[in-house]
Amino acid sequence: MIRWLAALVLLALPAAAQDRAAVHGGPVRALAVLAEGGALASAGFDQSVIFWDLGTGRARAVVRWHAGAVNALVALPGGGVASGGEDGRIAIWPAEPRDGAPLRVLEGHEGPVASLAWRDGVLASAAWDGTVRLWAEGVPTRVLEGHRGNVNAVVFRDDGVPVSAGFDGTVRAWGADGVSQVIAEFALPQNALAALPSGGVAVGGVEGAVRLITANGAVRDLHAGSRPVVALAVNGPGTLLAAATLGGSVAVIGLPEGRLLHTLDGPGTPVWSAVFAPDGRTLWTGGADRRVRRWDAAAGRAIGPVEAEREAPPRAGLDAHGARVFRACSACHALTAEAGNMAGPHLHGLFGRRMGSVAGYAYSGRLARGDIVWTPETVADLFTRGPDVVTPGTRMPVQRVENPEDLAALLRFLEQATR
Repeated sequence: MIRWLAALVLLALPAAAQDRAAVHGGPVRALAVLAEGGALASAGFDQSVIFWDLGTGRARAVVRWHAGAVNALVALPGGGVASGGEDGRIAIWPAEPRDGAPLRVLEGHEGPVASLAWRDGVLASAAWDGTVRLWAEGVPTRVLEGHRGNVNAVVFRDDGVPVSAGFDGTVRAWGADGVSQVIAEFALPQNALAALPSGGVAVGGVEGAVRLITANGAVRDLHAGSRPVVALAVNGPGTLLAAATLGGSVAVIGLPEGRLLHTLDGPGTPVWSAVFAPDGRTLWTGGADRRVRRWDAAAGRAIGPVEAEREAPPRAGLDAHGARVFRACSACHALTAEAGNMAGPHLHGLFGRRMGSVAGYAYSGRLARGDIVWTPETVADLFTRGPDVVTPGTRMPVQRVENPEDLAALLRFLEQATR
């Protein structure tokens, strides 16, 4: 059983420090290395931002201010950080948050904030309201419109031009006049961007591909994977690009040649976030297992143990195959009412329950409508067509169970474990 306060551990740190570490209660959705030495910020589906002191392995501060998952972080000058949430708000935090309240709140987005970027006094935000916004002290906020649907990522190109990618498959560069130029267009949604020192940008999409859009607009394939790419990170010199996937692995790609150097494999659960340390080779990742992990990306090895925690065998009478499939769900959902709501509602009494009906959980508008009763058939439909199709607008990550045997085992397990 996964409890609300399941451990998030900085695995590279000594065991004594690990024991004292603070915790995330859901997947680690975003990471940022703070500008003023020795600190890392992590944010999660549990609505929290944790500020870590990497020298001691202790949490300097844990803040829970956003009314929803925290999807995006970006480091700011002076050691601060900006966080963007499912609530559509952006919070500006100092390097040492004291009272749990941000220094400043930026409001205007009408959908979840998915990505943040900073350059030369300008904060860029991308959101699921279909807009990119540029925020700067003392001037009106600029609202950039052009994407058709969710905007999933934004970066500043090396020349200072904002670049965004979205559900519509387009990558757009935004001019000073607020008009966008489509610099690349793909058939499927694009989830992640990384700005390269060479002047180009890397883009990763749901089809598992990582591509380079050069400064002159040429598109070049860098890597072809089988699972959606959800986060990209490039090191300072621009020699290493990390692509994190929902399949649980991270591809490390050498630049400029675009050769796959290493595949970093953790416990097999989705990796939601990645960021390089200033040394150019240390990579931090965060994922659905609620852990922050450290890697030597140049050597392709973990720093410290990365094997999955030993799991207790499923209770007698529970389908063992289904329990393994359920691991991807356990980061967000507890099986019992006593365990409470996590990033998602608990699943006790799932079959026969109306969608959006668990007390105390803040559902998205689509699920709050309650027009689906969960049965083996409706759950199978959810994981066959995908939450984005069955319940459009949901905050649930897009996950499909494509293997019929896995899906059947998952349904057996849920019928047994949620009674």
